[in-house]
Amino acid sequence: MEPRGEKADIQVEVTIACAGVPVDPAPLETLAESVCLRFGAKAVSVSIAIVDDGAIQQVNEQFLGEPHTTDVISFDLSEAGAASFELVVNMDEAVRQSRLRNHSPAAELALYVTHGLLHHLGFDDARPEDAERMHAAENAILEEAGYGKVYGEGPA
Repeated sequence: MEPRGEKADIQVEVTIACAGVPVDPAPLETLAESVCLRFGAKAVSVSIAIVDDGAIQQVNEQFLGEPHTTDVISFDLSEAGAASFELVVNMDEAVRQSRLRNHSPAAELALYVTHGLLHHLGFDDARPEDAERMHAAENAILEEAGYGKVYGEGPA
């Protein structure tokens, strides 16, 4: 809910730079906007790039010095009161993890988007207690968005 008189200006752009699995960007745009609103971000630009293993490995090595693939990398590009977040999410990893955890690649991508945004909205997962709080928030958000619990779900 927006406070009276205060209008949110949340811009979300999804770029699909991988082949293989079809992706509908609309649910990810809606999810990103709702996560921002949920945590009080009223003026923010969010760019989401959906890439493959090779592209995310290049980003990971170039910006973080890690020469391997990963699930999501997020950047806070904010300047002087203009919030701007860039997320790079790995479709190949989403497909692999969704198979292991028995849910859709779309649900796994939604987890990555939520996780990346939460890092810029006051959450951290470095300490076990912080990670528990963050993962509980992820699951609450994803359940409300219709994906069900995604984090930590898998074969029994």
